Amino acid sequence: MAVTLVNPEALPKVDLYRQVSVTTGTRTVYIAGQVARTAEGDRIGEGDLAAQVEQCYLNVAAALAEVGGTFADVARLTVYFVGWAPEKMGQFVEGVQRAEKRLGVSVQAPLTGIGVAFLAEPDLMVEVEATAVLD
Repeated sequence: MAVTLVNPEALPKVDLYRQVSVTTGTRTVYIAGQVARTAEGDRIGEGDLAAQVEQCYLNVAAALAEVGGTFADVARLTVYFVGWAPEKMGQFVEGVQRAEKRLGVSVQAPLTGIGVAFLAEPDLMVEVEATAVLD
């Protein structure tokens, strides 16, 4: 395993992710921000943050699979939210959990969430980019 996830005792414990990742692999994979679109470009989950998060995570998984990786290889996630507010956390977590269930994985990589004014298209509520390390 090229990525080891750690929760240092001196940092807060967060159920959704781990605070630190340590990598030992030799190939770094940078995945562009994934949005709520299918491979055919169909829109997913207009107005539904959980559905859009789920599709973003499924797209990240597809990108990882193409290069021989899985979510176990993810060292870091960055999530961009349009008009973020704390009350949206439940919808975000729901979307992640739905993706985890469909993929049969647990996504625990360190995560940074960033609120933004808008994304590339007006219906997009979230975008997820990933950095992974493979052996």
